[in-house]
Amino acid sequence: MARSSVRGEVPAVEDTMSLTPQGEDTSQGEDTPRGDEGAPADPGGRHDGGGHRGGGRGTGRTRRRRRALRWSATVLAVVILGTAGAGYLYYQHLNDNLRKDALNLGDAKDRAAEPEANAAGQTPLNILLIGSDARDSKENQELGGAKETFGSTPLADVQMLLHVSADRTNMSVVSMPRDTLVEIPKCTDPDTGKVYAATVGRRMTNQSLGRGGPGCTVATWEKLTDIHIDHFMMIDFSGVVSMADAIGGVPVCVDANIHSKDSAGHGSGLKLEKGTTYVKGEQALQWLRTRYGFEDGSDLARAKAQHQYMNSMVRELRKNAKLSNPGKLRALAEAATEALTVDDGLGRVDKLYDLAGELKKVPTARITMTTMPNRYVGARVEPTEDATQLFRLVREDIALDGKDKKKTTEASASPTADPAAADDEIAVQVRNGTRTAMLAAVAGRASAVARLLVGEGFTQAVADQSVSTVEETTVVRYPSADLEGDAQRVAKALGIPTSAVKKSTDVSGVTLFVGADWREGTAYEAPKQSDETPESAEALNASDTKACMKVNPGFTWS
Repeated sequence: MARSSVRGEVPAVEDTMSLTPQGEDTSQGEDTPRGDEGAPADPGGRHDGGGHRGGGRGTGRTRRRRRALRWSATVLAVVILGTAGAGYLYYQHLNDNLRKDALNLGDAKDRAAEPEANAAGQTPLNILLIGSDARDSKENQELGGAKETFGSTPLADVQMLLHVSADRTNMSVVSMPRDTLVEIPKCTDPDTGKVYAATVGRRMTNQSLGRGGPGCTVATWEKLTDIHIDHFMMIDFSGVVSMADAIGGVPVCVDANIHSKDSAGHGSGLKLEKGTTYVKGEQALQWLRTRYGFEDGSDLARAKAQHQYMNSMVRELRKNAKLSNPGKLRALAEAATEALTVDDGLGRVDKLYDLAGELKKVPTARITMTTMPNRYVGARVEPTEDATQLFRLVREDIALDGKDKKKTTEASASPTADPAAADDEIAVQVRNGTRTAMLAAVAGRASAVARLLVGEGFTQAVADQSVSTVEETTVVRYPSADLEGDAQRVAKALGIPTSAVKKSTDVSGVTLFVGADWREGTAYEAPKQSDETPESAEALNASDTKACMKVNPGFTWS
């Protein structure tokens, strides 16, 4: 399958937005040219898997435990236990099915910092789950529709960050709407060497996939969230169908009869009666792709439906042994490994199996699905302040269900590996970021805080009056690891929390941004931060069996 089915940049569309009655964009790259519903796709470019794992059979009791599938994940992760009891030859066959691609195509210096280990030496695990709408095979074309788009550049229309806590007691999933406006960083195609410059202005996040592959989508997430991503998994239309068949059906619920099809032909074709129905195969794909018919017909409603499906699937796999049949296990393993594209770190079945061992430690009741808080900008959306809050919770490994034990972040923060220089040797620029939407910047504020630093012994502190910024909270930024210790020392001297020390390539040295939270006075008081998940994230717990999608009256039937 040709790698070109993924590569190639999608034209900018921000200037050609139009809004339908359902609140959706109809410009190029969206539903109109591709058929109604967006969903996962195969990027092409197969590479051989490698490695092997000997002695895969184990005892009968071990095989039964493995086959019980007591783990938590998503449609993309059900492959992980598929080789329990398989022999080496079959295991190697499954390895050969897997396709691999580079994890992060952005510049190494721009990567989000890896999280610090907890007291037990454990670190969180972040996996980006990606689906694209590529029509790069006959089967995917038939399932996705829009014949005129065959072989065109795919879009990453499904993006979900799966975060597993360091202690493996809880899991959080954050969905980003496909039309979220973001800055896409510079990305380099690992196969052709083509360099895609960073976007000027914001583009839809789903365009990131066409700028070198899934590694560019990973780089885009890291730039926006400052969350270090360890792995990605991507799947296609046909993979969703075959895996849903292998699972044997997942229960979903609608509050009225639904038929996702309007007079203009828009819709996934999903047709269900009111109540709970087990969906599998193509019907499962229809559910996951449906916009027209759910709530306001937006991509946000589709994300809710996807969360309901994923939660139901987790419960279904854990409560029974439907996949204890070896034939079904083999079918699932075949379907999933043929559908998946992963990074090199997950490029062997034993690596996927090990991942399952981590995922299955999380109780169902501690899995939380959310959607990135957002607001409309024309036909698109952008992250809100609540999104910043949500990303911070994930970054700091704070459970979204609110059931964490109280953490003392500052006391437990690990010191940097690079010690700070003497105070009088640390060069510090101070910038005024006190302007807000309602208030003008405080005149002379950068100079005042620079003098404060000089008084504290930082004799090389100077005010930078050439740049005007807007900072909601005070922050210290540094460009590289060798200056992290210096930045932390500056923060400590002023009483600024360690969590407000950030790595950033937007500065050339240690730079203190005096934010709107410090408009006056010489003593900084850090604003109280809430560790509660914003209501606008619309959190859904995986143990909630009463979730039911609201049907738009225009798409019901009797």
